[in-house]
Formats: sequence, structure tokens, C-alpha cells
Amino acid sequence: MKKIMSIALLLAGAALLAGCPKKHNVIEPPSAGTQVPGSSNTGEGASSSSKPLDGSSGVEGGSATGANATGALARKVIYFDFDKSEIKPEFADVVLAHARNLTSHPGFKLKLEGNTDERGTREYNIGLGERRAQAVRRAMMLQGVAESQLTTVSFGAERPAVEGDDEAAWAQNRRVELVYAP
Repeated sequence: MKKIMSIALLLAGAALLAGCPKKHNVIEPPSAGTQVPGSSNTGEGASSSSKPLDGSSGVEGGSATGANATGALARKVIYFDFDKSEIKPEFADVVLAHARNLTSHPGFKLKLEGNTDERGTREYNIGLGERRAQAVRRAMMLQGVAESQLTTVSFGAERPAVEGDDEAAWAQNRRVELVYAP
């Protein structure tokens, strides 16, 4: 039930942000390591163990960040709409799974790499990539991830996932990649 509530709150926040005018409101994130009410991992339907979400044992050699990840934790890319930095509702489960993995493993670090398609100036795309990475960072911090576990970087249009000059290619390039640090 708490998982559903957390996802609902995340989606409601994204919907509110999507409908707001271009006015930039400053919202203070929770302090590092604090848990947001309602995002506890010990509620109904959630596991109270500290086992990684990828199904590995959590011991050396079993990586909660590697190729053995399953479900939402296996998905390491969040895609965005054209000229937007709001997380789409279909990626809420990905954000939640990685946030829970990080809160269960305080030693894990995650780099959020913001990317854009090729349209727009270099400066604009670097800024948009940063806004996308920061949106994912804020969503994870609202789930209790410590600020020290997250870093952001923007590559703008410099590292396309797909080459091409059509909507199919551009859609694959508008993304934030989740890269676990060794």
C-alpha cells in the first residue's frame, strides 16, 4: 500500500510540475539520508530485508548494479518528451526501484547522465540535459536517497544513443542514463 502511495505521490508531483507555467519555484530537498514520510521500505507489500532489489545475494560477487538486475532495476534509462525535463509516469517504477536500491545500500553511488537530441544550441542542450538529470536526482532524494550517493552530469547532444534525423532517433536520445559507480 505504501509503495502505491509513493508512486501516486511521485506521479502527482510530476503532473503538477508538467502543468505549471515556466515559473521556477525553489523546493528544498530533504537533508541527506533522511526518509520522506510514506517512503519507508518496511510497509505492506515491501520487503523489510536489506537484500538488493535485483535478486542477488548482496554479498561480494553479487552485484545489485550489474547485469543480473531484473524488473525495473534492470532498466537504466529514463526517456523524456521533446524540450521537457519532467519524468514521465511510465518511469516512476524505475526511479523508485533505483531509489530503494540506493537507500538499501548506502555505499552505492549513482551518476545521472542527462542527454538531449540534436535540436537546439549546444548551450541550451547542456542546460536541458542538466535539468533532466536534476529532475531524476530530486525524485530519488524524495524517496530517501542520500545526496552524497548521487552525482549529475549533462552531455547535451554530444553522446547520442542513436544516429538519425527523425523522431524515432531523437526520442531515443532524450534521456537520463543511470550509471552505478564501481
